[in-house]
Amino acid sequence: MRLHFSLIIAAATLLGSTAACQAPPPRPPLPPSESDLDLLRSTTLCEKREHFTQRHKATTIERRSWGAGEELRIAGNQSLSHGDESYFFDEDGTLVGVLFVFTAGLDLGPYRTLRYTLSQLKPALEFYLTVSKLADRANMEASTLYQTGDEKTTTQYLILGELAHPALLEASFTIDPYVQLFSPYRKEFLDRLRDAPDKTSSSRMDSQGAEDKEPFPSLQQFARGQTAQLSYCGARNDTIALDAYQKAGMTGFSNKAWQAELHHRLGMAWEAKGDFEKAKSELLQSLAIRPNSPEVLNNLGAVHKTLGDKRSALAAFEKAVLLRPNYAIARYNMAQIFEDTDRKRAITEYETYIALVEGYPEEEDRLALVKKRVKDLKR
Repeated sequence: MRLHFSLIIAAATLLGSTAACQAPPPRPPLPPSESDLDLLRSTTLCEKREHFTQRHKATTIERRSWGAGEELRIAGNQSLSHGDESYFFDEDGTLVGVLFVFTAGLDLGPYRTLRYTLSQLKPALEFYLTVSKLADRANMEASTLYQTGDEKTTTQYLILGELAHPALLEASFTIDPYVQLFSPYRKEFLDRLRDAPDKTSSSRMDSQGAEDKEPFPSLQQFARGQTAQLSYCGARNDTIALDAYQKAGMTGFSNKAWQAELHHRLGMAWEAKGDFEKAKSELLQSLAIRPNSPEVLNNLGAVHKTLGDKRSALAAFEKAVLLRPNYAIARYNMAQIFEDTDRKRAITEYETYIALVEGYPEEEDRLALVKKRVKDLKR
């Protein structure tokens, strides 16, 4: 799962478009995710709030603010899962994450498929949890956070006890840009387990749970920007992406890596909107903070090329390849520049690109064009 910052914000990998990515970057092989515990049958991620409320108009829904968005909460006595269900919508009314809380613990004994899936996953986090008065549990027991998912989403399970007799305390489902904000180990989510029926002796977790080091509004808006820019919920929306990244910048980040990536993302948003001078300015600011980012250098090269500065474009592509020799798209971009000045070098770079992307379905169309171009250049 892309839970670490460097993976969450990675926008260009071996493959990708000339500048900003049009779709989420390819993931490495994923762990198993099969489950016979159907927690999302009442909705799907990316659903619009008006559709959700229309389908649940007979249900009592508690509304809470969630940063710039909104949380819609359904109590366990009305929910299909019989757990407390929370649905989180961004300010555009798009469902980006769901949390299920089982304060008494859901016995997973009947769920053979999910238990097998969990047995195949490596724990993402292990810690002891105070569970006094939780049905049939000791006062202090080991708990484990597991993560799985698919190409665009992440599923997380907080399990109490050993896998021989597991109980589910919390489960979250989210589109990947928001994964950091939906870990069941977040303090505000662990605290919900304190809403047990016997509040005088319920779990005490005051000192447990992760808290954000960066401002929540910045993290939330950054995730909103990625969702729109990388087409996680339908078509790419550069207007929303630009708005979100600008709002993230208003509250800002303290971490240099976050700052650099925010400038990078803003640059790509401006590039998509056709303002290439602003795009160049943002990308240069990103490189001033983090000079050796192949992705930013490649995207800066693309902007330079669009502005007609092929010399600066070539310098950016060459540095990107120097830092990451197997960076296929940068070699492709560099080959295009060399066509005007060094045909042999252009052929070499194109052939290197071909060797790097052969077998990748997402590059089939461009690969076919490059092969034809190489034949033409060799004549």
